[in-house]
Amino acid sequence: MPTTTTEQFDAEALYRALLQQVRAALPGLPSLAIVGIHSGGAWLAERLADDLGLRERLGFIDVSFYRDDYARMGLHPDVKPTQIGFSVDSATILLVDDVLYTGRTTRAAINVLFDYGRPARIALAALADRGGRELPVAADFVASRVTLAAQQSLALARGQDGKLTLTIEDDNA
Repeated sequence: MPTTTTEQFDAEALYRALLQQVRAALPGLPSLAIVGIHSGGAWLAERLADDLGLRERLGFIDVSFYRDDYARMGLHPDVKPTQIGFSVDSATILLVDDVLYTGRTTRAAINVLFDYGRPARIALAALADRGGRELPVAADFVASRVTLAAQQSLALARGQDGKLTLTIEDDNA
């Protein structure tokens, strides 16, 4: 279904707000590792890891096979490998996603993490929270809360220069 852009946010400003929140909480996040959910969350996680000096404690996960709607939705054509090159056991994991909506992606990501070990704590960071939760999931760090109509979605994109854009798209257009 084609989509049309209806509004664009300053994703770079939102990223800076998210970074500031995480940086302020660092003393309370011992043994921190950052794990981004492909693909938008992975882009954000890379930048957070670079800005916080945690590149060696950076991982990426793809939740495609862990989603509870996998049988209905099928396999996304752009499945990425999960890469976690550090011990998850007893670590504080900052799980990063671009948009928090129903909570189902977060639930799937937590299942992936537990396949790699038992973290001491998992904190969730999202660039935007659009509400509409179907599961009891809340972000510990969020740059923006947005209310959208049911037929709208948020889409994060990364340009060739690495700059982020966040747009509202109308799914019915």
